[in-house]
Amino acid sequence: MNTPRDLLIIALEVASDRPPGRGDLSLALAGAELIDLLEARAARLRDEYVVPGDNRAVGERLLDEASASLARQEPFETIEDWLWRRGRGLADVYLTALGSEGLITQQRRFRRLPFVTGRTVPADTPARRSALERWTADEPVLATLGAAVGIRDEPPEGAPEVADEVADEAVATVLDAVHDALRDLEAERQKRSIEQAAFDNVWRGP
Repeated sequence: MNTPRDLLIIALEVASDRPPGRGDLSLALAGAELIDLLEARAARLRDEYVVPGDNRAVGERLLDEASASLARQEPFETIEDWLWRRGRGLADVYLTALGSEGLITQQRRFRRLPFVTGRTVPADTPARRSALERWTADEPVLATLGAAVGIRDEPPEGAPEVADEVADEAVATVLDAVHDALRDLEAERQKRSIEQAAFDNVWRGP
């Protein structure tokens, strides 16, 4: 199972009308990596800290890079610190990786203009079909991450959260941390927007 790869494939597959921001997607991908590392026993949680697990190699290049980047001695990183550090530019890293593996392609926009390409879409591969199977089955981790970045509708008010279906407490903790980081990112965007508007008003004058 490769949750970050599946998340990016789904984001490219279903998010043509409302694609997630690169920053949001990068944070979610970092969370997806950490969840896979936990399940592979390459990492574990000690309270809110990420500590190395029993295994270093997961068998997938980017996940192995993520595992190798774990702090091996105290002070360990908090989950929040991991998300912000590992998530920096991670969406672009995964886009490049999927492109090199032939898992994504450029959709042609006009048949008569073969050199004009449209948006990036998943290629018809077993990886795409596997990701779609998880998505259509409402697999809790992928569904929760998809909702977090806005490519899946949130459950109606009063309905149980998808994250509640996650039996693994450590995985649920990571999902909560992803939500918190995304809220912080949105708050920072709003702050900068307000500051920019105030700056523009000063220069515009009365």
